[in-house]
Amino acid sequence: MIPRPHRTASRTSLALCLCLPLLASCMMGPDFQRPAAKVSSQWLGQPPAPKAASPEERNLAQWWTIFHDPQLTSLVERSMQANLNLRMAESRIRQARASLGIAGADLGPAANASASLTRSRTPGSASRPVTVTGNLYQMGFDAGWEMDLFGGLRRGVEAAGADLDATVESRRDLLVSLSAEVASDYLNLRSLQQRLAIARQNLTAQQHTTDLTRQRFSAGFASKLDVVQAEALAATTAGQIPLLETQIRQTIYSLSLLLGGEPSTLLAELAPEAALPAALATVPLGLPSDLLLRRPDIRMAEAKIHAATARIGVAKADLFPKFTISGTLGLQNSTLTSTLNRSSTAWSIGPGLNWPLFDMGRGRANLELSKAVQEEQLLAYQQTVLTALQEVENALIASTKEEEHRRSMAQAVAANRTAVELATALYTAGQTDFLAVLDAQRSLYAAEDALAQSTGTVATDLVALYKALGGGWQTEEPAASEGSDS
Repeated sequence: MIPRPHRTASRTSLALCLCLPLLASCMMGPDFQRPAAKVSSQWLGQPPAPKAASPEERNLAQWWTIFHDPQLTSLVERSMQANLNLRMAESRIRQARASLGIAGADLGPAANASASLTRSRTPGSASRPVTVTGNLYQMGFDAGWEMDLFGGLRRGVEAAGADLDATVESRRDLLVSLSAEVASDYLNLRSLQQRLAIARQNLTAQQHTTDLTRQRFSAGFASKLDVVQAEALAATTAGQIPLLETQIRQTIYSLSLLLGGEPSTLLAELAPEAALPAALATVPLGLPSDLLLRRPDIRMAEAKIHAATARIGVAKADLFPKFTISGTLGLQNSTLTSTLNRSSTAWSIGPGLNWPLFDMGRGRANLELSKAVQEEQLLAYQQTVLTALQEVENALIASTKEEEHRRSMAQAVAANRTAVELATALYTAGQTDFLAVLDAQRSLYAAEDALAQSTGTVATDLVALYKALGGGWQTEEPAASEGSDS
């Protein structure tokens, strides 16, 4: 036959088990619903190159492969392994995952074991003149469980899970920015190297013209003014070369930092000049509504709304009483051998209630705070969506118009080269003055430099478009990329 205390405890446990389904169905606060966002049904701008897209071009996760540049691909992939900001983001994911585990642990019971030895001396008194010295041995277990009657703990777990989702999306957003920044810096580097080569070529041509002018001046066919003007043009062009070399070196330093290295890390690899890779790709724009699912910053803003909504439930549940079940089981006696006897057993079990009846409005204020935070996150989500739409439209119009600009500059370069040839021939024949030659050379250099800049801008505008579309991450990522305990 079960002793009466144990029978009472068994009945209490059975009653709690029967009530658990009812308790689990009660959760305070609003349930999260995906926020609505009004977006247009189509884009205002058009992609820069209307042609059938290849499978490679449709791969937003690795959009940089459209440039067909192995060095660019290598830099992007290496940056995703070594970039320090990305590694910090992975650490934040592990932190958020641990926080979720902590929140989930609050749903279950907690048990502790303890043991102690206390030696005490009690002096005698008038009624008991004997001084007592003795030991007290104690050992046992205590356990407690908070019944999540109003769902506050479960809302806390929900909020922690949404925080983890936001942290994962933050890392993905960093991947988007990192791949775009590496590609932009690399393309800018190649554009600067192309501009440096053009400057040196023009300087060589202008120095040759200066030498010829000096010879004509010595023979009496040119004036001193012609010589001085030729020297001035050559010196002006020469003055551009150190500025370009500075920008080239700084861009390499920037790429080294993105790859988690010292400034000199990529000097030997990137200092040799190489051609600017071109990409005439059909960008997979999709619909404006696709951005809501594709861009990590929008997904992160949505997860933050989810977390803020769940914390309203936490704050609301704090206004209601908290019920706990606690119990202890232990042994206690004055000698170690006696402590292990059944007669030394002590136990207790029972429910508890804690209800903050008066807190000067703290609980209500905390609830209003949670609601205000949710409202802020909702507005931040709407702002993020609008910004994303603007970035795509900006990138579309920039890509389209910059391509038109590049074609015009290519025509200008061809015309200026012809002008230099004609002006030189006419000057040699004595049919025009030397100023026409200088103007033609000056215009040619300016046009060639502008063409090189425009060609680079076309490429970086394409990068900006892929970034605006949220390209640079994939849905299924290796577990190690989001952090591991290894």
